[in-house]
Amino acid sequence: MQLLNTLYVTTPESYLHLDNDTVRIEVDRETRLRVPLHHVGTVVCFGNVMLSTPLMHRLADSGIGLVLLDGNGRFKARLEGPVSGNVLLRQAQHERSRDSAFTLGIARCCVAGKIKNARQVLLRGAREAKDAADGASLGRSADDLAAALRALPGATNLDMLRGLEGEAARQYFSGLNRVVRLDARATFQMDGRTRRPPRDRMNALLSFLYSMLMNDCRSALEAAGLDPQVGFLHALRPGRAALALDLMEEFRAIADRLALTLINRGQIGAGDFVEREGGAVLLEGDARKAVVVAWQERKQEELTHPLLEQAIPLASYPSSRPGCWHAACAAKRLNTCPS
Repeated sequence: MQLLNTLYVTTPESYLHLDNDTVRIEVDRETRLRVPLHHVGTVVCFGNVMLSTPLMHRLADSGIGLVLLDGNGRFKARLEGPVSGNVLLRQAQHERSRDSAFTLGIARCCVAGKIKNARQVLLRGAREAKDAADGASLGRSADDLAAALRALPGATNLDMLRGLEGEAARQYFSGLNRVVRLDARATFQMDGRTRRPPRDRMNALLSFLYSMLMNDCRSALEAAGLDPQVGFLHALRPGRAALALDLMEEFRAIADRLALTLINRGQIGAGDFVEREGGAVLLEGDARKAVVVAWQERKQEELTHPLLEQAIPLASYPSSRPGCWHAACAAKRLNTCPS
């Protein structure tokens, strides 16, 4: 099982070009890094990063994805080679997306996974709480999420299901403040989830992590031969990778736990953010590099896969890109095998 890396480039004015079988990264005409292409699964560029045309051609020929994000981590564009995978799989996916019963079942699984994992974050916070009031409050929030889980089978359509998911998310984010250590709460206080733009430091950190998670999920789906645009929980809209959004719901808790770890260990602080006109709060400078490194390290951690019953890294999968084992399971539910 081969584990390929995502190459993140965050330094402004970096220049990437092809050097034999490596990506050479220069800053101010000085070589900072060389990375062999056979170790790379995806190249992700933040902000003003320049690339040579020969490198872009080579990435496309080698099936290595190139993702362009703005400086805040918001998706801008993606370059990829010819579409691979089984066209019959994608056809089955499109047909199943018009089956209301199947769509509701898949969507319910996505929401259930999200709420279960979010509840574990709160339960862990309750166990580790140093203040009895915090522990009790987190326990009540976890109970609320348990009630939301029990209500999921009663959702008879997508609107009802999305309503339950939205209420559970509201309860979860209101409890998340109590998982932050006491002396950092004023700095990282959040009043619910805000994005485009994020309005506080916690939301800015979560948005940055979610953007990397989204890229990994989309890459996993494409590697499995699925169409990331055609989802089940999220409504179909032009330009929206609905299935990638569906897939990442279950994994959001991984990003949330990492954000809490970075804050509670003092690796990210108040000075790592900047507030722009209009109230937008953005992660800046070296802090972005620290978060990228922490994200890559977290993806190396192992978990026991419930179907394979073996320990595998979070970023590992059989067909060459992180997370593909999960997308492949989704493909099997479509009764078609990916090529």
